Amino acid sequence: MEYSHSDTDLIKQPIGYWSWAAHKAVITRTRAALAEIGTTQPQWWVLAQVARADTVKTRTEVARLLQNYLEVGLATMDAEIDRSIAHGWITEDTEGHLALTEEGRAFYDKAAALQDELWEERHAGVSDEEYLITLKVLQRFIHNTGGRAWHH
Repeated sequence: MEYSHSDTDLIKQPIGYWSWAAHKAVITRTRAALAEIGTTQPQWWVLAQVARADTVKTRTEVARLLQNYLEVGLATMDAEIDRSIAHGWITEDTEGHLALTEEGRAFYDKAAALQDELWEERHAGVSDEEYLITLKVLQRFIHNTGGRAWHH
């Protein structure tokens, strides 16, 4: 791969720009790929939370967990849960518990396979060690600037 600058010049590049550019590239690619199979990134998050849960989760639990992902907010997550129900992927009982339907399981499996493909695409040529170092450095930048970030 050809890099934008020499190592000497790269070390002087702004992390804010490059972390933003990486964010934009990854999110744009992910959302476009998910749109091709008929879903949104927040709907994928909902499906994944319901499909992978050890115990049954309520709408409130799922929405609160996901509301800070890319700062989508609680109202957006509630709407995406409603859309997932309308698609027939999940159901909600009278107590707010969410469950995957048979159709939802099939769609989740399809979307999960796509996410695995996207992971491989993003990580091409990046070792686990490099990835680990990258995440630790980014978390240190967040800490050093007084920011907060957490991902399940």
